[in-house]
Amino acid sequence: MKYTKFPGLGIKVSRFGMGCMRLPGITGSKGNPVIDEKESVSMIRYAADNGVNYFDTAYAYVGSEEVLGKALAEGLRDKVIIATKCPTWNIKGIGDFDSFLLEELSRLRTDYIDFYLLHALGKANWEKVEKFGLLEKLDEAKKKGIIRYAAFSFHDDLKTFKKIVDSYPFDMCQIQLNFLQEDFQAGVEGMKYAASKNMGVVIMEPLMGGLLGNAVPEEFVRQWDASGIKRTPAEWGFRWVADFEEAAVILSGVNTMEQLKEDIAIFSDALPGSLTEKEAETYKRLKDLYREKLKVACTGCGYCMPCPSGVDIPAVFRFYNNTFLGGEEDRWKKTYRSFLGKKGADASQCSECGQCQEACPQDIDIIESLKEAHGHMMSD
Repeated sequence: MKYTKFPGLGIKVSRFGMGCMRLPGITGSKGNPVIDEKESVSMIRYAADNGVNYFDTAYAYVGSEEVLGKALAEGLRDKVIIATKCPTWNIKGIGDFDSFLLEELSRLRTDYIDFYLLHALGKANWEKVEKFGLLEKLDEAKKKGIIRYAAFSFHDDLKTFKKIVDSYPFDMCQIQLNFLQEDFQAGVEGMKYAASKNMGVVIMEPLMGGLLGNAVPEEFVRQWDASGIKRTPAEWGFRWVADFEEAAVILSGVNTMEQLKEDIAIFSDALPGSLTEKEAETYKRLKDLYREKLKVACTGCGYCMPCPSGVDIPAVFRFYNNTFLGGEEDRWKKTYRSFLGKKGADASQCSECGQCQEACPQDIDIIESLKEAHGHMMSD
């Protein structure tokens, strides 16, 4: 495992950070999906035993904090760095910040959190930060020693990002970045801006929610292979981000032990500044191909869920994209109709309430995209 240090803090961090939003799941006693605690604990401990010292979770990742706390409770807590997040959108009163933080400490079975992030900042949530004095709350928590460092994760435009960076001496920021979205939200320019302010930068969605690494169409794989370098699509995605020295930690949400082992192997030699001109050309070709084929830039994060009308929004967009990416249009249309239609989870159930659009960190026009997706998936 390769390590780096956060600017100004001197903290040694593994360049690969284990994201806990997509831990493996099973069907719970009431038929609902829940985290597979046994497998997740095993994976977290395997990661820690194999050089990973940065673990990312959040209040909003249901069950994740509890599982991480259990996994690290037996002798591992002081050997790793925990980053978790305050659900800023749920702050409705002066005391809410403290209540969430105390609950998270309990869930994580710890008396301190290394990096405490204001979750999903953007224009709307920043108004809550100012209204309820959350920056002062961060200062108070640091003085009490229950958080070591103040940070934020971000989903909005570059101008808003720079405003937030300049507003407070944050120790770290977490942004979305991958080779398909280098100018999206904060983007490469935002990453370099934060780093110039001596702020640590953590990267999320390096594979765009798995889209750039899982079930990649053969047409795309042939483009990767044409470079003459044998790598999995996931490795290509990770190495593009790892080439930036400003990217201190690169998160990956893993849901199988196989994925975890692959990620650890990739980051054992992924070094900044190592990509060649030939590799850069390969990324450009793939970027053009993805942008030509991809219809909805959904990462499957699930922030839009649950839908009050029962629409499985991430699944709708996944099936819709797959009809264009995978070369099996009829198969995915049939899957959409049978799997989602019979469950009453297809896009036709949308009531256009707009709740999903307010929550979407990708700023997708979900209502219109659902209409387009349904029209296409129901066509012959």
